[in-house]
Amino acid sequence: MARPGQTIPISSIILAGGQSARLGKDKAFLEVKGQFLIERIIDRLGQVSEEIIIVANEADRYHQFEAIVVSDVYPGKGALGGIFSGLNRATSHHSLVVACDMPFLNVSLLRYMQGLAVPYDVVIPRMGRLTEALHSIYSQDCLPFIEKQLQAGDLRIVHFFPHVRVHYVEQEEIEIFDPEHLSFSNINSEADLERAREIWRREELASGTEATRPEGASLRGGRRGSAGTDHELSGQRSH
Repeated sequence: MARPGQTIPISSIILAGGQSARLGKDKAFLEVKGQFLIERIIDRLGQVSEEIIIVANEADRYHQFEAIVVSDVYPGKGALGGIFSGLNRATSHHSLVVACDMPFLNVSLLRYMQGLAVPYDVVIPRMGRLTEALHSIYSQDCLPFIEKQLQAGDLRIVHFFPHVRVHYVEQEEIEIFDPEHLSFSNINSEADLERAREIWRREELASGTEATRPEGASLRGGRRGSAGTDHELSGQRSH
């Protein structure tokens, strides 16, 4: 098992999309315990990064948040285009990239990944054959290889990996911090949103408080894999 090394400053990049086909609304602006979902994500990322970048198709909608907002350098190129646009703007050499619909980011896991980043260009969680490309750290050394793919119309994130230094965070490492893999859950439907709200309700009852940043519990059925919200292995995502 790899062990954390030197912790370096990283930027954080949120890939924020437009309206979800299944939800009929912008997932970033779903209300979660009195705040927008993207605000919850910004709060979490603020614990690992001083610089937070939102990559958005409709950039004007996001200027209300405490983040740098950028538009796609290569519009219409899915998650790979969003990663490129965020890395291209970041002031840190390494950046954490997440999607805008991941309500249960685990700060301890993110910090662990941050500690692994120094020798690598990609730090990516892996469970069996499934990798989590939108919960990963990328260095700016990836930029020329990503740009070459974008220009060729190849949007599979993992296709540039042979050209860079990749470190996989394996399942046994992930489960030290997040035994139920809650970090990688997302909200794609009203059912996913209701499951998330139920988790928060149960945690409040268990703790007797109005906690707003739970790290535990279980959210099933909200994993990426359908058209428009692709998870690696499928390799791309409309953001």
